[in-house]
Amino acid sequence: MANEIIIRNLSDIEAIEKVPLSERIREKSTYELIEKGAGINPDALAISFLKDGDSYEAPVQITYKQLIWKIRQAANMFYDLGVGPTDVVTYVLPNLLQTHFTLWGAEAAGIANPINPMLEASAIRDICKAAGTKVLVTLGDLPGTEIWKKIDSIRKEIPSLEHVICVMGKTDESEKIYGFEEKMELYPGDRLTFDRAIHPDDIASLYHTGGTTGRPKLARRSHHNEVVLAWDIMAGSGLKPGETVMVGLPLFHCNGTCVTGLMPFSVGGHVVMLSPAGYREPGIMKNFYKIVEKFRPVFFSCVPTVLSVLLDIPVGNADISSLRYVVCGAAPLSVELFNRFEAHTKMKILEGYGLTESTCASAINPKDGERKIGSIGIRLPYQEMNISILDENGEYLREAETDEIGVVCIKGPCIFKGYVEDMHNKGIWLKDGWFNTGDLGRKDKDGFFWLTGRKKDLIIRGGHNIDPATIEEPIYRMKGVKVVAAVGRPDPYAGEVPVVYVEVSKDAGISDKKVMEWASSNIGERAAIPKEVIITDHIPLTAVGKIFKPALKWDAIKRTYEKELKALGSLAESFDISVGEDKIYGTSASIKVKPASGIAPETIQKRISELLANYTVHYDITIE
Repeated sequence: MANEIIIRNLSDIEAIEKVPLSERIREKSTYELIEKGAGINPDALAISFLKDGDSYEAPVQITYKQLIWKIRQAANMFYDLGVGPTDVVTYVLPNLLQTHFTLWGAEAAGIANPINPMLEASAIRDICKAAGTKVLVTLGDLPGTEIWKKIDSIRKEIPSLEHVICVMGKTDESEKIYGFEEKMELYPGDRLTFDRAIHPDDIASLYHTGGTTGRPKLARRSHHNEVVLAWDIMAGSGLKPGETVMVGLPLFHCNGTCVTGLMPFSVGGHVVMLSPAGYREPGIMKNFYKIVEKFRPVFFSCVPTVLSVLLDIPVGNADISSLRYVVCGAAPLSVELFNRFEAHTKMKILEGYGLTESTCASAINPKDGERKIGSIGIRLPYQEMNISILDENGEYLREAETDEIGVVCIKGPCIFKGYVEDMHNKGIWLKDGWFNTGDLGRKDKDGFFWLTGRKKDLIIRGGHNIDPATIEEPIYRMKGVKVVAAVGRPDPYAGEVPVVYVEVSKDAGISDKKVMEWASSNIGERAAIPKEVIITDHIPLTAVGKIFKPALKWDAIKRTYEKELKALGSLAESFDISVGEDKIYGTSASIKVKPASGIAPETIQKRISELLANYTVHYDITIE
């Protein structure tokens, strides 16, 4: 393993890249990488699993010898069930030890396909059908859980499905259903019983991305993608054998599986799993700082909503000095939240950026150098990023100038192999293998990237991607609805939440309340149910008749800021807000305020700063 790598700036990245990647990475597969990590100290702790936040003093723990044994058992089981290099093992599981056994065992034998267990049954079915699932691993019919009921209702609607394996479940051979633990013990764990030479370009995993309606969008990621990503995160984090990381993000998402899974496993690190529900388990958040004191992690990875919750929890006398930093991504952080959290915990925040399609991470603020608050940092080693200017047809015109807004494009060894269905691959590749992320941003003179918006319409709620079609399509089925457009509204805790604008037929008698009731009953993903329905006479269109969503986003921002600024009360005689496009920030709000008699401008400006502190949309204040 390489000595600790120092990354302070772009020059350090370029110095690292003078050594060919092939000299830094010898492993051809995720299985080989984990096997290497397990060999560093087989008796070292690999995972400490917390049942919940209140029982952190009594974790279930396994060593690296046990981890690699279980992964081999799982791989041998899948192989015996007919899984080969092109066959898919889907899992629908919470965060459990068995989830890791399944994931890495599936990648050793075939292809892993993680699915969010909170999705509705129909969405799970459609993803399995698109993936061609051969073996499905899920949770047994346990009290207080709903996962098995979903799977049981759709398993016979998946033509490719041959076997179902239930974690903590029972065997019913007549239905080709097997109890995970019982079945696994039939196979050896000291070796693989099959001979598979994994090529680095073999597909390791299919991760679902985008919405949950229409044709599922499955990203094909190779073993080389995931192995390189693990090295990059190791280089960016400086994690050493025996050091601890905590995982609270779900193991159906590549951050949980790769950043706080594959990466620490690759160097013999110790992973603390924060309950089956991760950060969503109330006891985990309540006891978070005590858990840190006990396990001494050097970092954890999260989304901004987690930091918002932790801000309200006193650190008390807990010793959290082991935490070198927290990696935060998926949505922008407000400057106020950033500063308040660092003051509250005395730890560094490293903001980063990535996508499922880039195996998880493409850029991060350097741990050893200057961090620019609000930026997504500099590119990771061996990865390429630029800002491109495209024409109206999405074709490449030129590279953007410094601080000029364009489309964020990425390239390199972590870029995925395209989507399973060709229909999703149209328009995503620019010349020379550059991937169009659909995000808008700019690059400054120091090589730091700044996101300014999204060309694609995804709504990101607390790090969870929501396709507007998930909201729009069910509402379009409501009689009397003419036009529907879902956008993200700024939110101080989740970053943004979905709201929907609806244009209805004259005399249809449809109220916002009726649309909300319909949405709650017909939208298949709870996180996608809109927070607000806005009935409007006219939804803005472009010259060619397409819905012009930026105008709706600007309206949603205006409504949000107007609501917050009502708290100015007697300080202001009046205020006016306009929102529109900005060449530097992407979107900016202009706030004009007329102070009440005798109120100083500084007082008004300070109060507005307090009221809008947790929002990320830029604003300017003009005192009239």
